[in-house]
Amino acid sequence: MKEMKSQTLQAQEGRNAGFGTALSRVDGAAKVTGQAKYAAEFTRPDLLFGVVYTARIAKGKIKRIDTSRALAMDGVVDVLTHENSPRVTHFDLKLKDMSAPTVGHPFRALDSDDILYPGQPIALVVAETLEIARAAARLVDVDYEWQDFETDLKRATPFVPKVPGVGERKPKSRGKAEAAFASSPVQITGDYHLMPEHHNPMELFASTVFCEDDGRLTIYDKTQGVKNSHCYICNAMGFKRAKVRVLSPFVGGAFGSALRPQYQLWLAALAAKKLERSVRVVMTRQEMFGHGYRPECYNRIQLGADDQGHLKAIINSAVTGTSSYENYTESIVSWGGMLYQCDNAKLDYQIARVDTATPCNMRAPGGATGTNMFEIAMDELAYASNVDPLELRLRNYAERHQLKDRDYTSKALRDCYQRGARKFGWEKRSPEPRSMREGHELIGWGMATGVWDAMMAPTSVRATLHADGSLEVGTATADIGPGTYTMMTQIASDATGIPVERITAKLGDSDLPFAPVEGGSATAASAGTAVQKACHALMKQVLEQANQLENSPLSGARMEDVDLVGGRIQLSENPAQGMSFSEVFTAAGLDSLEAKKFGRPRMTRKARNTHSAVFVEVRVDEEVGMARVTRVVNAVAAGRIINPKTARSQIIGGVVFGIGMALEEESLADHRIGRWMNHNLAEYHVPVNADVPDIDVIFVEEEDHEASPIGVKGVGEIGVCGTAAAIANALFHATGKRLRDLPITIDKLVTD
Repeated sequence: MKEMKSQTLQAQEGRNAGFGTALSRVDGAAKVTGQAKYAAEFTRPDLLFGVVYTARIAKGKIKRIDTSRALAMDGVVDVLTHENSPRVTHFDLKLKDMSAPTVGHPFRALDSDDILYPGQPIALVVAETLEIARAAARLVDVDYEWQDFETDLKRATPFVPKVPGVGERKPKSRGKAEAAFASSPVQITGDYHLMPEHHNPMELFASTVFCEDDGRLTIYDKTQGVKNSHCYICNAMGFKRAKVRVLSPFVGGAFGSALRPQYQLWLAALAAKKLERSVRVVMTRQEMFGHGYRPECYNRIQLGADDQGHLKAIINSAVTGTSSYENYTESIVSWGGMLYQCDNAKLDYQIARVDTATPCNMRAPGGATGTNMFEIAMDELAYASNVDPLELRLRNYAERHQLKDRDYTSKALRDCYQRGARKFGWEKRSPEPRSMREGHELIGWGMATGVWDAMMAPTSVRATLHADGSLEVGTATADIGPGTYTMMTQIASDATGIPVERITAKLGDSDLPFAPVEGGSATAASAGTAVQKACHALMKQVLEQANQLENSPLSGARMEDVDLVGGRIQLSENPAQGMSFSEVFTAAGLDSLEAKKFGRPRMTRKARNTHSAVFVEVRVDEEVGMARVTRVVNAVAAGRIINPKTARSQIIGGVVFGIGMALEEESLADHRIGRWMNHNLAEYHVPVNADVPDIDVIFVEEEDHEASPIGVKGVGEIGVCGTAAAIANALFHATGKRLRDLPITIDKLVTD
């Protein structure tokens, strides 16, 4: 079928719902008025409350666990431990969720007397009220057998991760990098370090499990994928899939932390299974530091160039942490070797076991770490070569993906450099460090490149048109904050001509058609493509019904002959000749029409990536060493922009993440006892309003229907890639002090 025509729609409230329209969030009113309900806000009179008791040692065994005093408290229903919890599957394969590492033994809470990491849940107190459960948890008494542990990545032993059936997982190298580096007239070598970071979304991890009268379980879970949680619980605990429904209508932030089912879901389902009663388990803020995080990274980068700054050699090696029971890996060293023209690149990546919970994806996993560190090294090379940092990147610009040796579906990075620099005023930059100041403040300007994958995954959507002209589009994807409800509504409106006020988007329900976890900046391309396909199929059905009517004004019309405007299908050459959807349904005697379609990526050998150019101004109080970001311009090439308002919001969020990575966020452990010490929002610092300046976002749109059928690339993660590096580079320009250890806190700035 030829591409359908759909006109830009002027909605009933004056809002245009076509592609490129800055439509406000359709779920905004529900959120600001408190009507939006999250996993811990669904309740029933018979609901029980579970409170977690966590291990007080870093590693070892439980010698004795005494729950008698807790059980004796009025209102306590049960205390689950490894000694009395229901048995679950012993097959690791059944616990492999959609985003799990490929190697290792997934963690099972309350499964044995082994303690694998500090903060591990070892008991669940279940009581009639939350207050009783919390008080009773203090009465649990445990004797431990201590074992040697290691939580310091510097002292852990690195190794090359292996993939089953494939062998060692090594990044692709090319040329003779070491020889090329040795012969390069300009050389830089740097050891870069990123501290661990924890996600800290606003919503705490929570799961509410309702036991229904018919034996079904209804589970409200904080998750980035209800299908993932559904399969995980059914496979692990033996529930029949038709008897379990997982819902997550709203998610109060996740950033990758909710890709894998977290242990509160396991514990709530375990308690409900044993007690056959409804149970809620909510983690505390402190307990949320006891699961996945962005892993610490040590990264050595060596760059060799000629005296004009042209790269001759890239040598990039990195080590990140993983747990003792799973191999968690990220792509750290590939980004620089992919971005820039260089015939010789040696890339090496290893992981090392530390006794923490398994790390997990955190906004732009691997990319945020690897890109930012490499871009600091590129800034060092610019100064060593006496070349402007922007000019250096242009001299080494690669038209093809350097690791895959492939063309890109699109790459408008040159335009990002040009438009971002012009908006920022980069040409006014004084090149010498410490050469720009105002009063007692040193001023620094820095820039960096950002890159991320443009991903898409198979997704199914059901579209239903009702006789009253209203439309529903549904898929089991999530909305963790980017505006998925709005995106689905807007694409449906664009494809059908129905005003947004007449469209309902449904998601976050395992009973809806399949969708993968919301992550990797893939949801707009994935779910959006499926929405468009389902709506096009639905409109074809409407026209077929109209064609069959006696004396139809649309008799013989094809889809390419009609326009869809305001809930009406009409001839393009004679708009007065047409019918409303309601008229078609009434005449045909229909209550509704339905179409279900599966969207999938187009086959291509080309590389699919988003790109950005980030320009930053910082000011540093020379007397006290206080650094602040005062201006950011981020120019982004991310295909076709569905909604510039929500897309801009995503880039701003990513930039704020980058500010945190550069200046504030770090999880600090006491390696003598193996515990995170700043496991709260008072001491784990995240950027607040006073830390965030005005952020200019420029979208350089690309015509790219190879990246996805609707021309969309995701924007959820590109904003964090390059931002921390641009800040670090601006700080060097301001102070003349090169700092390679992120975050760059005041103590590092003032220390000689």
